[in-house]
Amino acid sequence: MEKSKNLKDKLLNLPMMPGCYLMKNKDGVIIYVGKAKKLKNRVNSYFRGKHYGKTERLVNEIYDFEYIVVNSEVESLILEINLIKKYDPKYNILLRDDKSYPYIELTNDNIPTLKVIRNINKKKKTNNLYGPYPNVTAARSVVNLLNRIYPLRKCNTYQKKPCLYYHIGECLGYCTNKIDKILINQMKLEIIKFLNGDHSIVTNKLKEKMEYESNLLHFEKAKEYKDLLDYINITLTKQEVELKDNISRDIFGYYFDKGYLSIQIFFIRASKIVERKSKIFDIVDNVEEELTRYIARFYTNLNKPKEVLVPNIVDCNILSKYLDINIKSPIKGEKKKLVDMASNNAKIMLEEKFELIKKDEDKTINAQEELKNLLKLDKLSRIEIFDNAHLFGTYNVSGMVVYVDGKPKKNDYRKFKISIDTNDDYSMMKEVIYRRYFRVLKDDLERPDLIIVDGGIGQINVARNVIDSLNLNIPVVGLKKDNKHTTEALLAFDPINEVKIDKKSNLFYLLERMQDEVHEFTINYHKSLRSKGSLSSILDNVEGIGEKRKKELLKKFKTINKIKEASINELNEILPNNISINLKQFLDNYDVKKQVNFHDL
Repeated sequence: MEKSKNLKDKLLNLPMMPGCYLMKNKDGVIIYVGKAKKLKNRVNSYFRGKHYGKTERLVNEIYDFEYIVVNSEVESLILEINLIKKYDPKYNILLRDDKSYPYIELTNDNIPTLKVIRNINKKKKTNNLYGPYPNVTAARSVVNLLNRIYPLRKCNTYQKKPCLYYHIGECLGYCTNKIDKILINQMKLEIIKFLNGDHSIVTNKLKEKMEYESNLLHFEKAKEYKDLLDYINITLTKQEVELKDNISRDIFGYYFDKGYLSIQIFFIRASKIVERKSKIFDIVDNVEEELTRYIARFYTNLNKPKEVLVPNIVDCNILSKYLDINIKSPIKGEKKKLVDMASNNAKIMLEEKFELIKKDEDKTINAQEELKNLLKLDKLSRIEIFDNAHLFGTYNVSGMVVYVDGKPKKNDYRKFKISIDTNDDYSMMKEVIYRRYFRVLKDDLERPDLIIVDGGIGQINVARNVIDSLNLNIPVVGLKKDNKHTTEALLAFDPINEVKIDKKSNLFYLLERMQDEVHEFTINYHKSLRSKGSLSSILDNVEGIGEKRKKELLKKFKTINKIKEASINELNEILPNNISINLKQFLDNYDVKKQVNFHDL
């Protein structure tokens, strides 16, 4: 790609100072944000030597850049994180698929409750968060276990009389009974010990209850307690580590090879490894910068531990100041062994998954690169695909799905309820394309590199006319289907030509995935609208049924099938006899139409 004319001059004038740089493509869109100790050295490195993989794709797309000078490396890290959040650059790893792990919270109320929470309120000061747990199911299992053993408050608001939990012995009836504060504090103390990893008190209680029920020959009840004991012994007891200080800490390890960075994190709580997380991605920056950035952003949705151990390539001082926690890079001892263990696991993970990663890249990025070359485009990253759905010209809708570098970007999907109420595919396409790209212009949204319409030459021409009327330079192509309704060829260029696609190629499978995705997304929206409004709309078409009678029918029968199955006498409870007969006849005709046209959906 052609570079900005003054790019060389800007590279020469870069300062040898810390700061952030923002790489832009030809449209002025920021595609990468990075930080550097010395801006001049780091930015120039992108334009020297040979690059591969993701870095090569980034460099080919860079048209211009800008930079911001700061006073220190800590300031550059803070600025970098904020700029990434603001611009969401395509080449930055943003933890988009990272989940916020669930925690268990023991509330500070006078009568406490146990809750599973995922979104942590950073402003709320509390010392009663325990975790993280590997998933919500595991956290809920622990909460259910403790709620069965300890009669805590179960309700969110106090009831006027004791509920079922009181009658089965799992609540003390706090709503009506006065409970000794000493008893409540004792329960809290034992629960906190359990959540911190000391299971002895709870297991002893369960053993006592199991033996008691067994002596009474209540074997089913005794088995319930045995199952709870097994859950603690098998599920909650994780691998113990040599450190016995009970400090909550996270361990980061890494391995880099063939342009991919593999990261492994161990969560250690109460001297046990309670969970681990893996992440593998291709990088465009050096390993030190990528790993530092990842750790800095890792705690956006997580409660921070007391201590974090990291490999020695990471600048602990910068991260400690940014995250405001104790970060160490051990050089010997048990802590160093833990970091090495995490790094060894990162190495194993990358070696195991590398072939799968390369296959996935062939199916996505490389397939999209093939499409770019086939259509003779300068660049191809973002694709927007459209599909329409309707029923006899009613419930007209369109759907748009977005693929970026061969993968769906679901947050950018859009639904359109079409204003026209006729069976006219061209008018529907004209409306949805105009609404979408007028909005893109008005709000300065990111523009796609390619538009795909799921239709023939007529729909392509309609879409192209709208794009031209908006003075946008975005290519529009279509997908031709064979008699089995599968993708057969691309309809592209001007004048429109049919471009055959090898049905065994990765490009074919990519286009087929896109076509299936937009079709399913649109049809699901169409079905949703019909399920919400179809019965009400159908009743509007029957003479003699006004708002009052319609509401009564909706309240009593709920669905079309139930009205159709109802007898005339049942309908006569709401409607006059002649209107009941008209309604039944109308529904019979409606069902016939729907079956005839079902393939249109």
